[in-house]
Amino acid sequence: MASQNIYILAIESSCDDTAASVMLNGRILSNVVANQKIHEEYGGVVPELASRAHQQNIVPVVQQALKKAGVEKSQLNAIAFTRGPGLMGSLLVGTSFAKSLAYGLNIPLIDVNHMQAHILAHFIDEEDFNKPEFPFLAMTISGGHTQIVNVSDYFDMEVIGETIDDAVGEAYDKSGKILGLGYPAGPEIDKRAQQGNPKAFKFTKPKVDGLNFSFSGLKTAILYFIQKETKANPNFIEENLNDICASIQYTIIGILIDKLKLASKETGIKHIAIGGGVSANSGIRKALKDGEKKFGWTTYIPKFEYTTDNAAMIAIVGHLKFLEGEFSQNNVVASARLKL
Repeated sequence: MASQNIYILAIESSCDDTAASVMLNGRILSNVVANQKIHEEYGGVVPELASRAHQQNIVPVVQQALKKAGVEKSQLNAIAFTRGPGLMGSLLVGTSFAKSLAYGLNIPLIDVNHMQAHILAHFIDEEDFNKPEFPFLAMTISGGHTQIVNVSDYFDMEVIGETIDDAVGEAYDKSGKILGLGYPAGPEIDKRAQQGNPKAFKFTKPKVDGLNFSFSGLKTAILYFIQKETKANPNFIEENLNDICASIQYTIIGILIDKLKLASKETGIKHIAIGGGVSANSGIRKALKDGEKKFGWTTYIPKFEYTTDNAAMIAIVGHLKFLEGEFSQNNVVASARLKL
């Protein structure tokens, strides 16, 4: 008997990007993202504006994903959606839409944990991309999360380290704000860091026991440093911007790699994967690749389009859950603080 084709439509609306993707048997047919530019003026995501923009974007984004994939709604086998974690108003838009569509088409509904999806994005069927071997360590780094996860199987994951305050993405954005850079500041700091001297200025790494992270102390140290230097020289930022960015990035990457080294040592696991928006950072990618030579790691770095919030990663979790027959009830509710 020929195996059945499995078409999954996935919807992601956890923060400020409205995304939809169509997957066939683990391969991406379309991956559409509508960004919300409005938040740039405010220097951060405004939840109320985000949920309104999702309401405007979701129908055209889903239509475009189906059209690009060349798939009719009648061919879909299931609808996967982000249940959480994320902004409640944003999650509600995606959840309600997914539930209504699944109900209308009389097909299964599959709820997905956003953080699990960042990790399982590595299993999207792509040519020239190796999938991680179990067990592996996943470091999820984004605007809202910084975690190290011990992954034994697709749905057997344990968080073994996480931030006790700010996420790494927040550390980038808040440092950028201090330096007068736009939002989001991560890509700009990364770009400037490549032209600067990473050892020009020294910032102390926070001392946190075990595998947990802390970034709020570093942010405060950067603030005081900039205040002190600009008092002595009002043009300090302007004259040293690339070096400041390089030094901040060097410190942040040092914190992440130190914890990964410790996690690898404690667990004996040498397979290391990254995910989340900050994993698009060139410095982190390079540090991981260096880790292959220095520590004997095998590293897995996702394609750029699967690092930031996207629906392809929701689709792969939907596909894997579909194969397990793991479906949601129609009374499933969004959860802003959903745990891994």
